[in-house]
Amino acid sequence: MRRMDTSKAVEFVDVSGEAGEAVCPIDQAQLLARFHASEDGQLLSGAAAFAAMWRAIPLFRPLDLLARNRIVLSILERLYIQFLKARPALQRFF
Repeated sequence: MRRMDTSKAVEFVDVSGEAGEAVCPIDQAQLLARFHASEDGQLLSGAAAFAAMWRAIPLFRPLDLLARNRIVLSILERLYIQFLKARPALQRFF
């Protein structure tokens, strides 16, 4: 995603180290467990956070248009939760 953000509209923050503890008032374990984004002063998580990132990167704006539909966003959130369950196995595999 970082490479596709040619306009540098997204600020990517690594919260895995000690510096991550000072970045956000949320517990570091919670930050590492799900994808988070801040948009217009609101902290978003999961599919909503991805949709915020898609809004900022022109290449992904069509996905944002889909995610603006509450039903689609709900489906994306369910898919994201399933991905989170499979993520440890995927990380071991790759």
